[in-house]
Amino acid sequence: MPEVWHGSATNRIQWLLAAIGVACLALGVQLAVDSRWTSSVVPLVMAVVGCVAAGLLVLFGTLAFVHVEVRVDRESVEVRCGHIGVPRRRIPLSGVVDVETAPWVTPRHWGGWGYRWRPEQGMAIVVRRGEAVVLTLRDGRTFTVTVDDAEGAARCIRGRIPARTVTP
Repeated sequence: MPEVWHGSATNRIQWLLAAIGVACLALGVQLAVDSRWTSSVVPLVMAVVGCVAAGLLVLFGTLAFVHVEVRVDRESVEVRCGHIGVPRRRIPLSGVVDVETAPWVTPRHWGGWGYRWRPEQGMAIVVRRGEAVVLTLRDGRTFTVTVDDAEGAARCIRGRIPARTVTP
């Protein structure tokens, strides 16, 4: 078993959404710089602010979940999103009671891409369709993350979680 296991998943389709965000942002800048509006300045300001806000929201919202990295060491499972690693979730292995793989997770199961929470399913980070690792935590909640080689991650985690003790 490796000292540290690394895995990742990427969704190239979200780059298209990021490009749409850049286009909205560019439109807002273009309106602000080269406006030929002859009427009141209020509609112009509203258009500029709306385009810039929509562009930033779409751009940062998609870039944060275009990529995910999973790292398993002797003490924890760490999940980092996006290319800057935010949001980040660190789960101590002492808090994991079971691990399994899900062969086919889709954004539709969770209500979309990104960091998701559903009361009946737990929490998830979904960046693409496909295999995922599902951790059952000590408090009964689950945490799912889509990652390539989910079986390798599950095998590594399973070999490192503390043995369960049976209480009478």
